[in-house]
Amino acid sequence: MKKVILLNGSPRVNGNTNYLLEECKKSIEENGVDAEIVQLAGKNVHSCIECLKCAELKRCVFNDDGINDIIEKLKTADGFIIGAPVYYGTARGDIMSAIQRIGYVSARSGLNYLQHKVGGPITVGRRGGHTATIQEMLMFYFINEMIVPGSNYWNIAFGREIGAVQEDKEGIETIKRFGRNVAQLINKLKD
Repeated sequence: MKKVILLNGSPRVNGNTNYLLEECKKSIEENGVDAEIVQLAGKNVHSCIECLKCAELKRCVFNDDGINDIIEKLKTADGFIIGAPVYYGTARGDIMSAIQRIGYVSARSGLNYLQHKVGGPITVGRRGGHTATIQEMLMFYFINEMIVPGSNYWNIAFGREIGAVQEDKEGIETIKRFGRNVAQLINKLKD
């Protein structure tokens, strides 16, 4: 079964970021690919300390914050989408720590489990910092040889208070189209 993992980098399980990921998930599933949202909320995500233990362990040395569980899911997934709220002009620190460790384990372990996975970043915030956040997160995709399909606009939506993003119809449609493009590309690559 083809599958996409969507990582919610928000501390709010049912906030605006999760709403967008749910819309993206529906679009992916409507196009014949399974999808699962994984939450970072409630986890105390460690930053990488470049101990290089991942090379021998084939996982991160930190085993108490759920990142190794996400890594295990990613090993068999076909796609990976990261949702990040923009609070202060860029991605939250814990989401960046998480994806840096996920990428480091992939590369240093020699498993390269991220290579050729399809996906990309999604951001939501009140006013600014969306494109800077997307650009920052795209570096993760490119250095891991991942495939990033486009949409009809950048994968951003606007909203501050919980539920406010639902008013951004254009943003939601962009995210839905992105999800459809992710699923269609996975289907073409896997069929």
